[in-house]
Parts: sequence; C-alpha cells; structure tokens
Amino acid sequence: MVPAKLKNRTALVTLFFLLYALTAQSALAITAEVAKKCGELADKVYPPLVPGNPAAGHLNGTSQDVQDYFNKCVANGGKVPEGQAPKETK
Repeated sequence: MVPAKLKNRTALVTLFFLLYALTAQSALAITAEVAKKCGELADKVYPPLVPGNPAAGHLNGTSQDVQDYFNKCVANGGKVPEGQAPKETK
C-alpha cells in the first residue's frame, strides 16, 4: 500500500508539470505571432533602401533603430505607439 501523503505529493508534482507544459506551449505560440506582426511593422516603418537586399540598409534609420523598434513592439505585445516616428538619417 502507498501512503496517502505520497499519493498527494505525487498528484501535486504531476499537476505542476502539467500546468507548466500547458503554459509554455501557449506562450510560444503567442510570441511567434507577435514576432511576425512586429517584423512586418518594422519593415513598414523602416523600409529597405534596395528591396530584396537587407544589407543595403534602410531608407530612414539605422539597423539599431529597426532592432529597437522591433524589441519595443514585442515588449508591448505587438502594439507600438502611433506617435513613434522613425528618425530621418541622410
């Protein structure tokens, strides 16, 4: 016979692992959607200088500006403030 305390602890540990597995999968799916959306927003705000050639640079802003914009967008869950305009560099 298995003591009742051991059954309760086993059930509790199983519950924790199950909850962790469920939350980890949903978090990854949301992050992928947000990353895709933020990548598209960054491409609209900072278009490439030469379409199809990311090494050519951007029409406005630097690569660091694009990265900062993307990171801020992901941190806000895919929503970037409307008032955030790109820097003009020429």
